[in-house]
Amino acid sequence: MNNEFTDLNLHPQLVQAVTALGYTTPTQIQLDVIPLLMAGHDVIGQAQTGTGKTAAFALPILQNLVTGTGAVQSLILAPTRELALQVAQAFEQYGKYQQTTVLAVYGGQAYDRQIRQLRRGVDIVVGTPGRLLDLIKRRVLDLSAVRTVVLDEADEMLSMGFIEDIEAILKETPNGRQTALFSATLPPAIRSLSSSYMHDPKSVTVQRKHLTVSSIEQRYYLVNESDKLAALSRLFEVEEITSALIFVRTRVSAGELANELGVRGFPAEALHGDLSQEAREHVLNRFRQGQVKVLVATDVAARGLDIDDISHVFNFDLPLDPEVYVHRIGRTGRAGKSGLAISLLTPAEQWRMRKIETYTRQPTVRMTLPTVDEILKRRETQLVSQMEVWLRRGRYQREREIVAELVEAGHDPAEIAAAALKLARGEEKQRPISAISEVREQRDSRGRREPRRDGGNTNAPAYNRREPSRKVGRSSHEQGMVRLSLGAGKAHGIRPNDIVGSIAYHANIPGNTIGAIHIEDQHTLVDVPEQFVAQLLAKASEYRIRQQLITVERA
Repeated sequence: MNNEFTDLNLHPQLVQAVTALGYTTPTQIQLDVIPLLMAGHDVIGQAQTGTGKTAAFALPILQNLVTGTGAVQSLILAPTRELALQVAQAFEQYGKYQQTTVLAVYGGQAYDRQIRQLRRGVDIVVGTPGRLLDLIKRRVLDLSAVRTVVLDEADEMLSMGFIEDIEAILKETPNGRQTALFSATLPPAIRSLSSSYMHDPKSVTVQRKHLTVSSIEQRYYLVNESDKLAALSRLFEVEEITSALIFVRTRVSAGELANELGVRGFPAEALHGDLSQEAREHVLNRFRQGQVKVLVATDVAARGLDIDDISHVFNFDLPLDPEVYVHRIGRTGRAGKSGLAISLLTPAEQWRMRKIETYTRQPTVRMTLPTVDEILKRRETQLVSQMEVWLRRGRYQREREIVAELVEAGHDPAEIAAAALKLARGEEKQRPISAISEVREQRDSRGRREPRRDGGNTNAPAYNRREPSRKVGRSSHEQGMVRLSLGAGKAHGIRPNDIVGSIAYHANIPGNTIGAIHIEDQHTLVDVPEQFVAQLLAKASEYRIRQQLITVERA
Protein backbone atom coordinates (compact mmCIF):
# COMPACT_ATOMS: atom_id res chain seq x y z
CA MET A 1 0.00 0.00 0.00
CA ASN A 2 1.32 3.46 -0.87
CA ASN A 3 2.25 5.47 2.19
CA GLU A 4 4.24 8.38 0.76
CA PHE A 5 3.48 11.05 -1.82
CA THR A 6 6.60 9.91 -3.68
CA ASP A 7 4.83 6.57 -4.31
CA LEU A 8 2.00 8.22 -6.29
CA ASN A 9 4.08 9.03 -9.40
CA LEU A 10 3.59 12.76 -8.95
CA HIS A 11 5.95 15.31 -10.47
CA PRO A 12 8.91 16.06 -8.15
CA GLN A 13 7.76 19.70 -8.05
CA LEU A 14 4.39 18.66 -6.58
CA VAL A 15 6.03 16.35 -4.05
CA GLN A 16 8.38 19.18 -3.09
CA ALA A 17 5.41 21.54 -2.58
CA VAL A 18 3.38 19.19 -0.36
CA THR A 19 6.50 18.23 1.61
CA ALA A 20 7.21 21.92 2.22
CA LEU A 21 3.68 22.19 3.64
CA GLY A 22 4.48 19.42 6.11
CA TYR A 23 2.56 16.61 4.38
CA THR A 24 4.36 13.29 4.06
CA THR A 25 1.69 10.60 4.28
CA PRO A 26 -1.34 10.75 1.95
CA THR A 27 -4.79 10.36 3.47
CA GLN A 28 -6.98 7.46 2.40
CA ILE A 29 -8.99 9.49 -0.09
CA GLN A 30 -5.76 10.78 -1.65
CA LEU A 31 -4.46 7.24 -2.01
CA ASP A 32 -7.73 6.13 -3.64
CA VAL A 33 -8.55 9.15 -5.83
CA ILE A 34 -5.21 10.46 -7.12
CA PRO A 35 -4.37 7.36 -9.23
CA LEU A 36 -7.93 7.28 -10.68
CA LEU A 37 -7.88 10.95 -11.71
CA MET A 38 -4.34 10.70 -13.08
CA ALA A 39 -5.51 7.78 -15.23
CA GLY A 40 -8.34 9.91 -16.64
CA HIS A 41 -11.34 8.33 -14.89
CA ASP A 42 -14.40 10.23 -13.69
CA VAL A 43 -14.72 9.91 -9.90
CA ILE A 44 -17.49 10.18 -7.31
CA GLY A 45 -15.91 10.68 -3.90
CA GLN A 46 -18.07 10.41 -0.81
CA ALA A 47 -15.98 12.02 1.89
CA GLN A 48 -16.42 14.40 4.79
CA THR A 49 -14.71 17.66 5.59
CA GLY A 50 -11.14 17.16 6.76
CA THR A 51 -10.34 13.96 4.86
CA GLY A 52 -7.91 15.69 2.49
CA LYS A 53 -10.10 15.70 -0.61
CA THR A 54 -8.81 19.06 -1.91
CA ALA A 55 -5.34 17.64 -2.46
CA ALA A 56 -6.94 14.47 -3.86
CA PHE A 57 -8.26 16.39 -6.88
CA ALA A 58 -5.81 19.32 -6.96
CA LEU A 59 -2.63 17.27 -7.32
CA PRO A 60 -3.82 15.23 -10.36
CA ILE A 61 -5.10 18.42 -12.02
CA LEU A 62 -1.71 20.09 -11.53
CA GLN A 63 0.03 16.91 -12.69
CA ASN A 64 -1.84 16.89 -16.01
CA LEU A 65 -1.83 20.66 -16.56
CA VAL A 66 -0.30 22.08 -19.75
CA THR A 67 0.88 25.53 -18.70
CA GLY A 68 1.03 28.58 -20.92
CA THR A 69 -1.98 27.83 -23.13
CA GLY A 70 -3.91 30.87 -21.90
CA ALA A 71 -7.11 28.83 -21.80
CA VAL A 72 -9.04 27.60 -18.75
CA GLN A 73 -8.17 23.90 -18.43
CA SER A 74 -9.73 23.09 -15.06
CA LEU A 75 -12.89 24.34 -13.38
CA ILE A 76 -13.77 23.77 -9.71
CA LEU A 77 -17.26 24.63 -8.43
CA ALA A 78 -17.66 25.37 -4.71
CA PRO A 79 -20.78 26.34 -2.72
CA THR A 80 -19.35 29.30 -0.81
CA ARG A 81 -16.93 32.16 -1.17
CA GLU A 82 -14.85 30.84 1.74
CA LEU A 83 -14.43 27.41 0.19
CA ALA A 84 -13.64 28.85 -3.25
CA LEU A 85 -10.87 30.96 -1.73
CA GLN A 86 -9.58 28.04 0.32
CA VAL A 87 -9.42 25.73 -2.70
CA ALA A 88 -7.77 28.39 -4.86
CA GLN A 89 -5.15 28.98 -2.17
CA ALA A 90 -4.52 25.24 -1.98
CA PHE A 91 -3.89 25.12 -5.73
CA GLU A 92 -1.45 28.01 -5.41
CA GLN A 93 0.38 26.25 -2.58
CA TYR A 94 0.60 22.89 -4.35
CA GLY A 95 1.56 24.50 -7.65
CA LYS A 96 4.06 27.00 -6.23
CA TYR A 97 6.97 25.42 -8.14
CA GLN A 98 5.03 25.36 -11.42
CA GLN A 99 4.04 28.26 -13.64
CA THR A 100 0.34 27.93 -12.78
CA THR A 101 -2.27 30.69 -12.74
CA VAL A 102 -5.31 30.25 -10.50
CA LEU A 103 -8.34 32.56 -10.20
CA ALA A 104 -11.07 32.49 -7.54
CA VAL A 105 -14.39 34.04 -8.61
CA TYR A 106 -17.34 34.65 -6.32
CA GLY A 107 -20.13 37.09 -5.60
CA GLY A 108 -19.35 40.27 -3.70
CA GLN A 109 -16.10 40.90 -5.57
CA ALA A 110 -15.86 43.47 -8.37
CA TYR A 111 -16.29 42.03 -11.87
CA ASP A 112 -13.54 44.20 -13.39
CA ARG A 113 -10.65 42.45 -11.67
CA GLN A 114 -11.98 38.98 -12.49
CA ILE A 115 -12.61 39.92 -16.12
CA ARG A 116 -9.11 41.40 -16.53
CA GLN A 117 -7.48 38.23 -15.19
CA LEU A 118 -9.59 35.98 -17.39
CA ARG A 119 -8.65 37.98 -20.47
CA ARG A 120 -4.95 37.71 -19.56
CA GLY A 121 -5.29 33.94 -19.36
CA VAL A 122 -5.93 31.58 -16.44
CA ASP A 123 -5.17 27.85 -16.12
CA ILE A 124 -7.54 27.02 -13.26
CA VAL A 125 -10.77 28.73 -12.19
CA VAL A 126 -12.37 28.09 -8.80
CA GLY A 127 -15.74 29.70 -8.21
CA THR A 128 -19.27 29.74 -6.89
CA PRO A 129 -22.00 28.74 -9.38
CA GLY A 130 -23.81 32.09 -9.52
CA ARG A 131 -20.75 34.18 -10.35
CA LEU A 132 -19.41 31.56 -12.79
CA LEU A 133 -22.71 31.61 -14.70
CA ASP A 134 -22.72 35.42 -14.76
CA LEU A 135 -19.21 35.47 -16.27
CA ILE A 136 -20.25 32.89 -18.87
CA LYS A 137 -23.27 35.01 -19.84
CA ARG A 138 -20.99 38.06 -20.14
CA ARG A 139 -18.89 35.98 -22.59
CA VAL A 140 -15.69 36.49 -20.61
CA LEU A 141 -15.42 32.95 -19.21
CA ASP A 142 -14.77 30.47 -22.02
CA LEU A 143 -14.96 26.83 -20.91
CA SER A 144 -14.52 25.25 -24.33
CA ALA A 145 -10.97 24.05 -23.50
CA VAL A 146 -11.77 22.69 -20.02
CA ARG A 147 -10.35 19.21 -19.48
CA THR A 148 -11.38 18.63 -15.86
CA VAL A 149 -14.39 19.78 -13.83
CA VAL A 150 -14.68 19.26 -10.07
CA LEU A 151 -17.91 19.68 -8.08
CA ASP A 152 -16.76 20.17 -4.50
CA GLU A 153 -19.28 19.70 -1.66
CA ALA A 154 -22.00 18.97 -4.20
CA ASP A 155 -24.67 18.28 -1.58
CA GLU A 156 -24.13 21.72 -0.06
CA MET A 157 -24.52 23.35 -3.48
CA LEU A 158 -27.72 21.38 -3.92
CA SER A 159 -29.11 22.55 -0.56
CA MET A 160 -28.38 26.17 -1.55
CA GLY A 161 -30.46 25.83 -4.71
CA PHE A 162 -27.59 25.83 -7.23
CA ILE A 163 -28.51 22.67 -9.15
CA GLU A 164 -29.87 24.52 -12.22
CA ASP A 165 -26.81 26.79 -12.33
CA ILE A 166 -24.50 23.78 -12.11
CA GLU A 167 -26.24 22.06 -15.01
CA ALA A 168 -26.06 25.24 -17.11
CA ILE A 169 -22.32 25.52 -16.42
CA LEU A 170 -21.63 21.86 -17.23
CA LYS A 171 -23.38 22.29 -20.58
CA GLU A 172 -20.76 24.93 -21.46
CA THR A 173 -17.91 22.42 -21.03
CA PRO A 174 -16.78 19.79 -23.60
CA ASN A 175 -18.54 16.42 -23.54
CA GLY A 176 -15.22 14.63 -23.30
CA ARG A 177 -14.12 16.38 -20.12
CA GLN A 178 -13.12 14.52 -16.97
CA THR A 179 -15.50 15.11 -14.04
CA ALA A 180 -14.97 14.57 -10.32
CA LEU A 181 -17.78 14.99 -7.79
CA PHE A 182 -17.18 15.16 -4.03
CA SER A 183 -20.01 15.09 -1.53
CA ALA A 184 -20.54 14.15 2.11
CA THR A 185 -23.87 12.55 1.17
CA LEU A 186 -25.29 11.26 -2.10
CA PRO A 187 -28.99 12.17 -2.24
CA PRO A 188 -31.05 11.24 -5.35
CA ALA A 189 -30.49 14.65 -6.98
CA ILE A 190 -26.71 14.18 -6.78
CA ARG A 191 -26.96 10.69 -8.24
CA SER A 192 -29.15 12.03 -11.05
CA LEU A 193 -26.59 14.75 -11.76
CA SER A 194 -23.78 12.22 -11.92
CA SER A 195 -25.69 9.89 -14.25
CA SER A 196 -26.41 12.78 -16.63
CA TYR A 197 -23.00 14.43 -16.73
CA MET A 198 -20.41 11.79 -15.83
CA HIS A 199 -18.91 8.94 -17.84
CA ASP A 200 -18.66 5.57 -16.08
CA PRO A 201 -17.51 7.17 -12.80
CA LYS A 202 -15.46 5.22 -10.27
CA SER A 203 -16.86 5.46 -6.75
CA VAL A 204 -14.70 6.05 -3.69
CA THR A 205 -16.10 6.17 -0.16
CA VAL A 206 -13.92 7.16 2.74
CA GLN A 207 -15.08 6.98 6.32
CA ARG A 208 -13.16 8.33 9.28
CA LYS A 209 -11.55 5.46 11.17
CA HIS A 210 -12.00 7.06 14.59
CA LEU A 211 -14.98 9.18 15.46
CA THR A 212 -13.50 10.66 18.63
CA VAL A 213 -10.79 9.74 21.09
CA SER A 214 -11.27 8.88 24.73
CA SER A 215 -8.96 11.67 25.83
CA ILE A 216 -11.52 14.33 24.82
CA GLU A 217 -13.97 15.36 27.53
CA GLN A 218 -17.22 16.63 26.01
CA ARG A 219 -19.53 19.10 27.75
CA TYR A 220 -22.38 21.38 26.81
CA TYR A 221 -24.11 24.37 28.37
CA LEU A 222 -27.71 25.33 27.66
CA VAL A 223 -28.04 29.09 27.05
CA ASN A 224 -30.22 31.54 25.18
CA GLU A 225 -28.79 32.71 21.87
CA SER A 226 -28.39 36.27 23.14
CA ASP A 227 -26.35 35.06 26.14
CA LYS A 228 -23.73 33.04 24.28
CA LEU A 229 -21.01 35.69 24.54
CA ALA A 230 -21.67 36.18 28.25
CA ALA A 231 -21.57 32.40 28.76
CA LEU A 232 -18.31 32.07 26.84
CA SER A 233 -16.75 34.90 28.87
CA ARG A 234 -17.69 33.15 32.11
CA LEU A 235 -16.12 29.91 30.93
CA PHE A 236 -12.92 31.74 30.01
CA GLU A 237 -12.77 32.92 33.62
CA VAL A 238 -12.69 29.40 35.10
CA GLU A 239 -11.11 27.16 32.45
CA GLU A 240 -7.34 26.51 32.40
CA ILE A 241 -6.91 27.49 28.75
CA THR A 242 -3.49 27.16 27.15
CA SER A 243 -4.85 27.52 23.62
CA ALA A 244 -8.42 27.52 22.35
CA LEU A 245 -10.18 27.19 19.01
CA ILE A 246 -13.71 28.63 18.84
CA PHE A 247 -15.95 27.64 15.93
CA VAL A 248 -18.64 29.90 14.48
CA ARG A 249 -20.78 29.57 11.36
CA THR A 250 -19.81 32.67 9.40
CA ARG A 251 -16.77 34.83 8.73
CA VAL A 252 -18.73 37.87 9.97
CA SER A 253 -19.36 36.12 13.29
CA ALA A 254 -15.67 35.19 13.54
CA GLY A 255 -14.52 38.79 13.33
CA GLU A 256 -17.23 40.10 15.64
CA LEU A 257 -16.64 37.46 18.32
CA ALA A 258 -12.84 37.94 18.26
CA ASN A 259 -13.35 41.68 18.76
CA GLU A 260 -15.85 41.21 21.58
CA LEU A 261 -13.56 38.80 23.42
CA GLY A 262 -10.71 41.29 23.12
CA VAL A 263 -12.86 44.05 24.60
CA ARG A 264 -13.61 41.77 27.56
CA GLY A 265 -9.94 41.14 28.28
CA PHE A 266 -9.50 37.86 26.37
CA PRO A 267 -7.30 38.64 23.33
CA ALA A 268 -8.38 36.62 20.28
CA GLU A 269 -7.84 36.64 16.53
CA ALA A 270 -10.22 35.62 13.73
CA LEU A 271 -9.46 33.08 11.02
CA HIS A 272 -11.80 33.33 8.03
CA GLY A 273 -11.95 33.28 4.25
CA ASP A 274 -11.44 37.03 3.81
CA LEU A 275 -7.84 36.80 5.02
CA SER A 276 -5.06 36.75 2.44
CA GLN A 277 -2.75 33.74 2.56
CA GLU A 278 -0.04 35.93 4.09
CA ALA A 279 -2.39 37.19 6.81
CA ARG A 280 -3.64 33.66 7.46
CA GLU A 281 -0.11 32.34 7.94
CA HIS A 282 0.72 35.28 10.21
CA VAL A 283 -2.29 34.52 12.43
CA LEU A 284 -1.49 30.79 12.54
CA ASN A 285 2.17 31.38 13.37
CA ARG A 286 1.19 33.66 16.26
CA PHE A 287 -1.17 30.94 17.49
CA ARG A 288 1.45 28.17 17.16
CA GLN A 289 4.02 30.26 19.03
CA GLY A 290 1.61 31.07 21.85
CA GLN A 291 1.56 34.81 21.12
CA VAL A 292 -2.22 34.56 20.88
CA LYS A 293 -4.10 31.87 22.79
CA VAL A 294 -7.51 32.07 21.15
CA LEU A 295 -8.56 31.65 17.52
CA VAL A 296 -12.14 32.19 16.34
CA ALA A 297 -12.67 30.35 13.06
CA THR A 298 -15.16 29.09 10.52
CA ASP A 299 -15.01 25.42 9.51
CA VAL A 300 -13.77 26.26 6.03
CA ALA A 301 -11.04 28.61 7.26
CA ALA A 302 -9.83 26.05 9.82
CA ARG A 303 -9.21 23.39 7.19
CA GLY A 304 -5.61 22.27 7.12
CA LEU A 305 -5.05 23.54 10.66
CA ASP A 306 -2.74 20.97 12.21
CA ILE A 307 -1.68 21.95 15.73
CA ASP A 308 -1.22 19.33 18.44
CA ASP A 309 -1.48 21.34 21.67
CA ILE A 310 -4.97 22.89 21.55
CA SER A 311 -6.40 22.50 25.05
CA HIS A 312 -9.99 23.59 24.32
CA VAL A 313 -12.39 23.51 21.38
CA PHE A 314 -15.54 25.60 21.74
CA ASN A 315 -18.62 25.19 19.55
CA PHE A 316 -20.01 28.72 19.84
CA ASP A 317 -22.37 27.72 17.02
CA LEU A 318 -23.24 24.04 17.02
CA PRO A 319 -22.68 22.52 13.55
CA LEU A 320 -25.58 21.03 11.60
CA ASP A 321 -23.67 17.86 10.72
CA PRO A 322 -22.44 15.42 13.42
CA GLU A 323 -19.39 14.64 11.27
CA VAL A 324 -18.39 18.31 11.32
CA TYR A 325 -18.69 18.22 15.12
CA VAL A 326 -16.36 15.22 15.21
CA HIS A 327 -13.84 16.95 12.98
CA ARG A 328 -13.94 20.10 15.11
CA ILE A 329 -13.38 18.44 18.48
CA GLY A 330 -10.72 16.17 17.01
CA ARG A 331 -8.39 19.16 17.00
CA THR A 332 -7.94 18.82 20.78
CA GLY A 333 -6.74 15.80 22.73
CA ARG A 334 -3.91 15.08 20.28
CA ALA A 335 -0.43 13.66 20.75
CA GLY A 336 -1.42 11.76 23.88
CA LYS A 337 -2.73 14.87 25.65
CA SER A 338 -6.17 15.32 27.16
CA GLY A 339 -8.58 17.81 25.60
CA LEU A 340 -11.88 19.48 26.32
CA ALA A 341 -14.71 20.16 23.87
CA ILE A 342 -17.40 22.60 25.03
CA SER A 343 -20.61 23.40 23.13
CA LEU A 344 -23.06 26.24 23.72
CA LEU A 345 -26.60 25.09 22.90
CA THR A 346 -29.89 26.91 22.69
CA PRO A 347 -33.01 25.01 23.80
CA ALA A 348 -34.01 24.51 20.16
CA GLU A 349 -30.69 22.74 19.45
CA GLN A 350 -30.88 20.02 22.08
CA TRP A 351 -32.11 17.48 19.55
CA ARG A 352 -28.94 18.14 17.54
CA MET A 353 -26.77 17.21 20.49
CA ARG A 354 -28.73 13.98 20.92
CA LYS A 355 -28.14 13.28 17.24
CA ILE A 356 -24.41 13.89 17.75
CA GLU A 357 -24.33 11.57 20.77
CA THR A 358 -26.05 8.85 18.76
CA TYR A 359 -23.49 9.29 16.00
CA THR A 360 -20.40 9.34 18.22
CA ARG A 361 -21.75 6.80 20.73
CA GLN A 362 -20.26 8.95 23.45
CA PRO A 363 -22.09 11.02 26.06
CA THR A 364 -21.83 14.78 26.24
CA VAL A 365 -22.33 16.00 29.80
CA ARG A 366 -24.62 18.94 30.47
CA MET A 367 -22.99 21.41 32.85
CA THR A 368 -24.08 24.54 34.70
CA LEU A 369 -22.39 27.86 33.97
CA PRO A 370 -20.27 29.32 36.78
CA THR A 371 -22.05 31.86 38.94
CA VAL A 372 -20.88 35.41 39.62
CA ASP A 373 -19.77 34.41 43.14
CA GLU A 374 -17.79 31.46 41.79
CA ILE A 375 -16.03 33.68 39.26
CA LEU A 376 -15.16 36.31 41.89
CA LYS A 377 -13.80 33.61 44.21
CA ARG A 378 -11.79 32.18 41.31
CA ARG A 379 -10.28 35.59 40.60
CA GLU A 380 -9.27 35.99 44.25
CA THR A 381 -7.79 32.49 44.37
CA GLN A 382 -5.70 33.22 41.29
CA LEU A 383 -4.51 36.52 42.77
CA VAL A 384 -3.43 34.85 46.03
CA SER A 385 -1.71 32.09 44.07
CA GLN A 386 0.25 34.63 42.04
CA MET A 387 1.21 36.49 45.23
CA GLU A 388 2.50 33.28 46.81
CA VAL A 389 4.65 32.58 43.74
CA TRP A 390 6.28 36.01 44.01
CA LEU A 391 6.71 35.66 47.77
CA ARG A 392 8.59 32.40 47.21
CA ARG A 393 10.77 33.97 44.53
CA GLY A 394 11.58 37.06 46.55
CA ARG A 395 12.61 39.02 43.46
CA TYR A 396 11.11 42.41 44.25
CA GLN A 397 13.97 44.41 45.76
CA ARG A 398 12.93 47.78 44.29
CA GLU A 399 9.31 47.19 45.31
CA ARG A 400 10.51 46.42 48.88
CA GLU A 401 12.33 49.75 48.90
CA ILE A 402 9.15 51.55 47.80
CA VAL A 403 7.21 49.86 50.62
CA ALA A 404 9.88 50.95 53.14
CA GLU A 405 9.56 54.53 51.90
CA LEU A 406 5.78 54.40 52.31
CA VAL A 407 6.10 52.96 55.84
CA GLU A 408 8.57 55.68 56.72
CA ALA A 409 6.02 58.19 55.43
CA GLY A 410 3.59 56.87 58.05
CA HIS A 411 1.51 54.30 56.16
CA ASP A 412 0.51 51.00 57.72
CA PRO A 413 2.17 47.95 56.00
CA ALA A 414 -1.17 46.11 55.82
CA GLU A 415 -2.79 49.12 54.19
CA ILE A 416 0.08 49.34 51.69
CA ALA A 417 -0.38 45.66 50.80
CA ALA A 418 -4.15 46.11 50.39
CA ALA A 419 -3.66 49.13 48.12
CA ALA A 420 -1.11 47.20 46.03
CA LEU A 421 -3.59 44.35 45.60
CA LYS A 422 -6.27 46.84 44.61
CA LEU A 423 -3.97 48.16 41.86
CA ALA A 424 -3.15 44.61 40.75
CA ARG A 425 -6.85 43.87 40.34
CA GLY A 426 -7.48 46.96 38.24
CA GLU A 427 -7.64 45.01 34.99
CA GLU A 428 -10.64 43.07 36.29
CA LYS A 429 -12.76 46.14 35.58
CA GLN A 430 -12.29 45.32 31.89
CA ARG A 431 -13.98 41.97 32.52
CA PRO A 432 -17.48 42.70 33.79
CA ILE A 433 -19.50 39.56 34.50
CA SER A 434 -22.58 39.83 32.30
CA ALA A 435 -25.93 38.57 33.52
CA ILE A 436 -27.30 35.32 32.08
CA SER A 437 -31.06 35.10 31.48
CA GLU A 438 -33.10 32.09 32.48
CA VAL A 439 -33.30 29.34 29.88
CA ARG A 440 -36.81 28.08 29.21
CA GLU A 441 -36.76 24.58 27.83
CA GLN A 442 -39.57 23.60 25.51
CA ARG A 443 -42.11 21.21 27.01
CA ASP A 444 -44.96 19.22 25.57
CA SER A 445 -48.59 19.27 26.73
CA ARG A 446 -47.81 16.82 29.55
CA GLY A 447 -45.08 19.02 30.97
CA ARG A 448 -42.22 16.93 29.62
CA ARG A 449 -39.25 18.52 27.92
CA GLU A 450 -39.87 18.68 24.20
CA PRO A 451 -37.07 16.73 22.52
CA ARG A 452 -37.27 18.35 19.08
CA ARG A 453 -38.74 21.22 17.14
CA ASP A 454 -38.85 19.52 13.75
CA GLY A 455 -41.46 16.80 14.21
CA GLY A 456 -38.78 14.15 14.73
CA ASN A 457 -36.96 14.53 11.41
CA THR A 458 -33.42 15.19 12.59
CA ASN A 459 -32.17 15.60 9.05
CA ALA A 460 -34.64 18.27 7.97
CA PRO A 461 -33.08 21.64 7.20
CA ALA A 462 -34.76 24.67 8.77
CA TYR A 463 -36.57 25.70 5.63
CA ASN A 464 -38.26 22.29 5.22
CA ARG A 465 -39.69 22.06 8.72
CA ARG A 466 -43.47 21.78 8.92
CA GLU A 467 -45.00 24.10 11.47
CA PRO A 468 -48.41 23.62 13.10
CA SER A 469 -51.29 24.89 11.03
CA ARG A 470 -51.77 28.48 12.18
CA LYS A 471 -51.55 31.99 10.87
CA VAL A 472 -47.92 32.97 10.34
CA GLY A 473 -46.92 36.17 12.13
CA ARG A 474 -44.88 39.06 10.74
CA SER A 475 -42.08 38.55 13.25
CA SER A 476 -39.85 35.57 13.97
CA HIS A 477 -40.45 33.48 17.10
CA GLU A 478 -36.83 32.31 17.15
CA GLN A 479 -34.32 34.17 19.29
CA GLY A 480 -31.82 36.18 17.23
CA MET A 481 -33.77 35.91 13.97
CA VAL A 482 -35.57 38.61 11.98
CA ARG A 483 -38.43 37.93 9.55
CA LEU A 484 -38.19 39.34 6.01
CA SER A 485 -40.87 39.45 3.32
CA LEU A 486 -40.08 38.55 -0.30
CA GLY A 487 -42.44 39.67 -3.06
CA ALA A 488 -43.02 36.26 -4.62
CA GLY A 489 -44.84 33.13 -3.48
CA LYS A 490 -46.72 29.98 -4.51
CA ALA A 491 -48.42 31.75 -7.41
CA HIS A 492 -44.95 32.37 -8.88
CA GLY A 493 -43.79 28.76 -8.47
CA ILE A 494 -41.34 29.63 -5.69
CA ARG A 495 -39.67 26.74 -3.82
CA PRO A 496 -37.64 26.79 -0.54
CA ASN A 497 -34.41 26.06 -2.41
CA ASP A 498 -35.05 29.07 -4.66
CA ILE A 499 -35.26 31.31 -1.60
CA VAL A 500 -32.15 29.88 0.05
CA GLY A 501 -30.11 30.01 -3.16
CA SER A 502 -31.07 33.59 -4.00
CA ILE A 503 -30.45 35.01 -0.52
CA ALA A 504 -27.21 33.08 0.00
CA TYR A 505 -25.85 34.17 -3.38
CA HIS A 506 -26.88 37.82 -3.57
CA ALA A 507 -26.25 38.66 0.10
CA ASN A 508 -23.17 36.39 0.32
CA ILE A 509 -24.22 34.56 3.48
CA PRO A 510 -24.17 30.77 4.18
CA GLY A 511 -27.39 29.05 3.16
CA ASN A 512 -27.45 26.98 6.35
CA THR A 513 -27.91 30.11 8.50
CA ILE A 514 -31.32 30.84 6.97
CA GLY A 515 -34.20 29.84 9.22
CA ALA A 516 -37.87 29.03 8.72
CA ILE A 517 -39.46 29.78 5.34
CA HIS A 518 -43.23 30.27 4.92
CA ILE A 519 -44.33 30.43 1.29
CA GLU A 520 -47.71 32.15 0.95
CA ASP A 521 -49.69 32.70 -2.26
CA GLN A 522 -48.25 36.09 -3.27
CA HIS A 523 -45.28 36.51 -0.91
CA THR A 524 -42.80 34.56 1.22
CA LEU A 525 -41.73 35.09 4.82
CA VAL A 526 -38.19 34.02 5.71
CA ASP A 527 -36.23 34.19 8.97
CA VAL A 528 -32.60 35.32 8.82
CA PRO A 529 -30.00 35.94 11.56
CA GLU A 530 -30.29 39.47 12.94
CA GLN A 531 -26.61 40.20 12.23
CA PHE A 532 -27.18 39.78 8.47
CA VAL A 533 -30.29 41.97 8.11
CA ALA A 534 -28.48 45.17 7.07
CA GLN A 535 -26.32 43.18 4.67
CA LEU A 536 -29.39 41.52 3.16
CA LEU A 537 -31.41 44.71 2.76
CA ALA A 538 -28.45 46.52 1.22
CA LYS A 539 -28.85 44.17 -1.75
CA ALA A 540 -32.65 44.52 -1.84
CA SER A 541 -32.70 45.71 -5.45
CA GLU A 542 -30.68 42.75 -6.75
CA TYR A 543 -32.62 39.65 -5.69
CA ARG A 544 -33.73 37.47 -8.57
CA ILE A 545 -35.36 34.06 -8.71
CA ARG A 546 -35.48 32.44 -12.17
CA GLN A 547 -34.55 35.77 -13.73
CA GLN A 548 -37.49 37.47 -11.99
CA LEU A 549 -36.66 40.53 -9.87
CA ILE A 550 -38.23 40.27 -6.40
CA THR A 551 -38.60 42.78 -3.57
CA VAL A 552 -37.11 42.13 -0.13
CA GLU A 553 -38.10 44.07 2.98
CA ARG A 554 -38.70 43.64 6.69
CA ALA A 555 -41.95 41.82 7.39
